[in-house]
Amino acid sequence: MILAVPSNDLPFPRRREFRENHVPHSGQNPLAGPLRGDLSSNWIPACAGITFCGALRLAIFFSTLFLLTACGSKELPTYQEQGYVFGTLVEVSVYGEDEARARKAVAQVMQEFQRLHNELHAWKPSALSELNATFAKGESTMVEPELAAMLKDAAQLSAQSDGLFNPAIGGLIKLWGFQSDEFKPVLPEEKQVAALVAAKPQMSDLVFSSTPNPSRPPLVRGGGLAPPHDKGRAGEGIVSVSSRNPAVQLDLGGYAKGYALDRAALLLKQAGIHNALINIGGNVLALGTHGNRAWRVGIQHPRKPGPIATLELHEGEAIGTSGDYQRYFEVGGRRYCHLIDPRTGQPVQGVRAVTVLTHGAHAGTLSDAVSKPLFISGSAGWRDAAQKMQLTEALLIDEAGVVHITPAMQKRLEFADKTTVQKVE
Repeated sequence: MILAVPSNDLPFPRRREFRENHVPHSGQNPLAGPLRGDLSSNWIPACAGITFCGALRLAIFFSTLFLLTACGSKELPTYQEQGYVFGTLVEVSVYGEDEARARKAVAQVMQEFQRLHNELHAWKPSALSELNATFAKGESTMVEPELAAMLKDAAQLSAQSDGLFNPAIGGLIKLWGFQSDEFKPVLPEEKQVAALVAAKPQMSDLVFSSTPNPSRPPLVRGGGLAPPHDKGRAGEGIVSVSSRNPAVQLDLGGYAKGYALDRAALLLKQAGIHNALINIGGNVLALGTHGNRAWRVGIQHPRKPGPIATLELHEGEAIGTSGDYQRYFEVGGRRYCHLIDPRTGQPVQGVRAVTVLTHGAHAGTLSDAVSKPLFISGSAGWRDAAQKMQLTEALLIDEAGVVHITPAMQKRLEFADKTTVQKVE
């Protein structure tokens, strides 16, 4: 989900590091090594709210294992910058570049993250929230081609998933209290949930037209004109968008982080950065390598500190996790997470986490979006959902802690606990 951050010249806290890589000393946890730092004490306050503290339990926490080379030679430096945007922790690490160049490139990435956060906020003033307001009134409005392209892509992914990936159910997400900076343990009225389910808001309800309306400028945060550098990014001309269904309320929380990964990768490449690791709240994309080896990341255990497994992430690959352990509340001993089944209007039960590994030009976007249909399908239907989303590398952890895993994914993982129960499916 995309949550609010403080609004000032640097709207999210940042932490910069530039250091020579080193080998963890004896007894040190390599997953808390020099790139990751001690996030529990260095910069996230212990008294922060549930959403902020959720950043400590990233679905995939990004970490590099520093291994001793045969000759003990000194490696090139790594520059890292951390921030808080999209309602979660973000980290960008650049390997093998001088500090000034790395700092400049990463600053562009952080600015892009903030731009997207401002544009795509689901419930605070943004292009997306204003678009939702026009849908509720049964009106159409003009948007920039970038946003129109994102919505069209999300609609295609939604159709491919048979509607299980459904960014049109923002009304249900709001009703359950997940469009908020803090989650209150309050259940919505059943009649309200049933009414929204019956309304069947879907991405296919959106209507796009390239005919411009000069009397109404494209929407951006605050109602102003879009920044010049954004115009034409995803095509030419302004696009009119409307909805056949007034119940459609867009929430791109399951899409925006992945899209931002792809944007970050593009910006880094344009800046001449070839080796980097980008992490947005557990969605991670790799560029190049960390020296003479691949980047290595850990998949967060959904119920324990630390990773349940680790794997190498190669050039252009992205990995993403949907879980019930970051954004949730409990009532009567039952956990209600932010992942809602659009068919029932209820938070999904029986699944702790789903992790997917994606490839290709839009690997980041896919790492965010395609995990949702698998999670919602549950242990009985996740493999069918994976086939529909053309995924060969995926896993699901059920409520008993059993890891359901594809053969291709199993080959990539190294489990921390060798006794972890696995079902290859």
